[in-house]
Amino acid sequence: MAVLDDLSGFEFEDVMEDVFRNLGYENVRQAEKTADEGRDVMMEEVIDGTRRGIVVECKHTSTVGRPVVQKLHSAIATFDFDGPKRGMVVTTGRFTNPAQEYADRLRGNDDPHPIELIDGEDLREIADEIGLDLYNGRIEILCDETLRPYDAATDADAPVQEAFRDIENIAAADVPSPYSRVQFRPVVAVTADTNAVFETSVGVIHRINDRTRFVVHAERGDPQIADETVATLVTENLHATVDLDAEQFAQSFDDVEERRFGQTQTEYKEWAVDRLQEYHTTTVTYTGDNNVTYNKTCEPNLSDISVQSIEPVYLPEVRQTTEILEYSYPYEYYAAGPSRVTLEDGIHRCVHCETSGVDETYTYCPNCGAIACDSHSKTERLEGEPVCTGCAVTERFALKRKYFYDEGNLNAFRKEYAEMPLHEKAMENKLLAGGSVVATLLLVVGLLVIGGII
Repeated sequence: MAVLDDLSGFEFEDVMEDVFRNLGYENVRQAEKTADEGRDVMMEEVIDGTRRGIVVECKHTSTVGRPVVQKLHSAIATFDFDGPKRGMVVTTGRFTNPAQEYADRLRGNDDPHPIELIDGEDLREIADEIGLDLYNGRIEILCDETLRPYDAATDADAPVQEAFRDIENIAAADVPSPYSRVQFRPVVAVTADTNAVFETSVGVIHRINDRTRFVVHAERGDPQIADETVATLVTENLHATVDLDAEQFAQSFDDVEERRFGQTQTEYKEWAVDRLQEYHTTTVTYTGDNNVTYNKTCEPNLSDISVQSIEPVYLPEVRQTTEILEYSYPYEYYAAGPSRVTLEDGIHRCVHCETSGVDETYTYCPNCGAIACDSHSKTERLEGEPVCTGCAVTERFALKRKYFYDEGNLNAFRKEYAEMPLHEKAMENKLLAGGSVVATLLLVVGLLVIGGII
């Protein structure tokens, strides 16, 4: 059988570890590469609430005879597991009739340690199920599930409408529908255990017993670990995924794009193991029996690191652009139903300066469509409505700058100003008018003091 011929026996065990993990078995790990005692892979399954241990022997050979099955039966009996146990023999080739008869007899006699045989034909069927390329031992990522790109209780435009509620002088209901694009970006959530003990002549000097879970952006050849907020968004919503139906989502979004996973699941597993090996490597200082201080670099072996799961899912990246008069307002975020992580917020940002963030106050200018901070938002003199400094026409009246929507409003006020009585003109600059009154009062008081009247 030509499949998997380029793999060594150890590489075949690596592949089968990934295969069993993809088939849903739990706590899948390999035995030490030396003295495995007929146990290559150990794992667990839960059937009807009962957890059972499974011991696997991997044989990368053309035929497997009865002695291999018998040896595994003995290995199962000595396998340290608190509960029922069974075995599997997996081969790229075929089983001899005596091997098959021995396994059948164990099952027929209700042996407490039955053994399942998986041959090359079975592997082909499994390969089709999980996306295994039998010719190079790589497991492709097959994924058709995504986090929800919007809250099913509302609609796809709800985040933009919510953002505009913070903007003064514009009602969210008056905001035009944004142009919406969603890109389904592949990520994988990796869970791995690292267990290692480092000993010298004085005993144990360092121990690692750690479970690590992280999320990786998976569309590039070079995996990138997602930041904490994105990782939390993914892991907290993995239980609520939906089918990635591009036609269905096209009814809610103007543009739908699905990105490809950049590497195989096998490659992500290898990358994760290398990263954790580097992460857990440390230098330990200890005192020897001779009272001499030593430094030892403690680096876990690859066999000390077991990837428990690689969970692929699509993470929706939504970009919604709202066009209002002269301006465009982008709002971009990763979505998981009602939860999201904002990537770009062009709504809570002044168009005239660097002021941004949801803690600031912004006002909409109906004259040009600008969203401006307090420093760049003024009151239009003639109509008493907001106008931004970017579009306003200005002129000084009573030594104070006035803001107008356009030249027409400015000219209309000029005529109105010309017809005002002097005291009304003065009130166009209340600060100046008030100061003049105070100055006059002080002058009068001064004259009265000089004249001895007071």
